Amino acid sequence: MLSFEVKKELLKGTIIPAHPLALTEDRILDEASQRALTRYYIDAGVGGVAVGVHTTQFEIRDPRFNLYEKVLSLAMEEIKQANIEESFIKIAGICGRTEQALKEARFAMKTGYDLGLVSLGGLKDLTEEQLLTHIKMIAEIIPVFGFYLQPSVGGRIFSYDFWKSFADIPNVHAIKMAPFNRYQTFDVVRAVCHSNRNEDIALYTGNDDNIVSDLLTTYRISVGNTKIEKKIVGGLLGHWSVWTKRAVDIFKEIKAVQNKECIPSALLTLGQEITDANAAFFDPSHDFKGSIAGINEVLARQGLLKGNWCLLEKEKLSPNQMEEIDRVYEQYPHLHDDDFVKSNIDKWFA
Repeated sequence: MLSFEVKKELLKGTIIPAHPLALTEDRILDEASQRALTRYYIDAGVGGVAVGVHTTQFEIRDPRFNLYEKVLSLAMEEIKQANIEESFIKIAGICGRTEQALKEARFAMKTGYDLGLVSLGGLKDLTEEQLLTHIKMIAEIIPVFGFYLQPSVGGRIFSYDFWKSFADIPNVHAIKMAPFNRYQTFDVVRAVCHSNRNEDIALYTGNDDNIVSDLLTTYRISVGNTKIEKKIVGGLLGHWSVWTKRAVDIFKEIKAVQNKECIPSALLTLGQEITDANAAFFDPSHDFKGSIAGINEVLARQGLLKGNWCLLEKEKLSPNQMEEIDRVYEQYPHLHDDDFVKSNIDKWFA
């Protein structure tokens, strides 16, 4: 059962970074940096965190590393010690076949997480109907945050009917739309509007290539003789795991005008600058192969991580990606939060 405070915050909309994984050069968990990252996000003013998701590296579930329960527990310890408001949204990534997903859901609930962000990656042999049954079983254990993941990083394209049925599942409370595609994003919005649960489901952007425009758009969908308006109220984003304090400030600016008729053009320009920065971090020119290493590189430059290492050696920066990160750092000094990090980093590592 989702608490009233969390449900209210979820529907209002907030900023939720996808939590990275901190490693040593030997690719062993760097617990001090892992804790520092959580402290950084909390002090930056985010409304929640998502742990055990794509940005945390799906390989944490691999028996070779066996880090899923550890990293979820570390984040929860820091959240509890921070003594923050009950509305802070704690999201656990859940993936794999049904048996594994149910095990992860049970652990997340036991550990104190509010929702499970359910990835359907790696289940391409299952029909949409079978996947809906999979979701319903998970929803019996933990409130569900749906996840439309782009095919480039392991997701698949789903039909409008799938999302309509998905939205009808009683314990689904939000959907992260991250197909990096306007048509497929619209499918989800339209499907939710046509569901009887349209007021119960919060829409969140995961489209790191279109963050600001997603948040500034009001969708108006015809349902019978009624026009239903729906907004993407917040975001759950890997992009927001870096330069997070500035992201929080920008999100507040967006929320201040989200319900107004006139949108400042400066915000749209800012949105394109953020998209350009995201291209450097996420590496779309190489099919996103350097996305996690790119995020880690930015955090390493700030001293929050020891380096940009990932669990798998093949996960690394792409050719020219370092230079692209240099470029956006120089071109958009108003987007980073280096001063905030420098002022607080000693406290986070204490």
